[in-house]
Amino acid sequence: MDKSKLAETQGPLKSQYKDDPESAVVTLKADGDVDGSGIACRVQTSQALVEAGLHPATGGDGTQLCSGDMLLEALVACAGVTLRAVSTSMGVEIRGGNVHAEGDLDFRGTLGVAKDAPVGFREVRLRFDIDTDADADTLATLHKLTERYCVVFQTLAKPPELSVEMTPRQTASA
Repeated sequence: MDKSKLAETQGPLKSQYKDDPESAVVTLKADGDVDGSGIACRVQTSQALVEAGLHPATGGDGTQLCSGDMLLEALVACAGVTLRAVSTSMGVEIRGGNVHAEGDLDFRGTLGVAKDAPVGFREVRLRFDIDTDADADTLATLHKLTERYCVVFQTLAKPPELSVEMTPRQTASA
């Protein structure tokens, strides 16, 4: 997709969202199934059914996906798509490259071994290695705008209000 096609595609949406801000609010959803045996959760993605389980550092055998890895994968995916959209909008040619995310977890927190150890990532690092002839100023703008418009990055940087609800499932009586 080139710059004019992107503008043509996004233009009507931008106008609609300016005129009707509520139409820009979309609720994304994900569902998991914990009905199986073992310590796992099956998640239906738009492409496949995946099963997440314990990371080997918490007793898993490594055959299931780790939700921490999935979080980093979501960051990489979102950052890569955002980079491509921003570079296209700016008219910056990106011939190729890689997006890499890594994060540090102290599993003592997850396993309840040390109360002072955090549960969750202590630090997450995102790196782009791109093939482009863009100058330093253009790259700085591309960096700033990619960071600004990446939904997953911004969600991690400025966490939303969270809520959790747990309700018992009613089983049928015989």
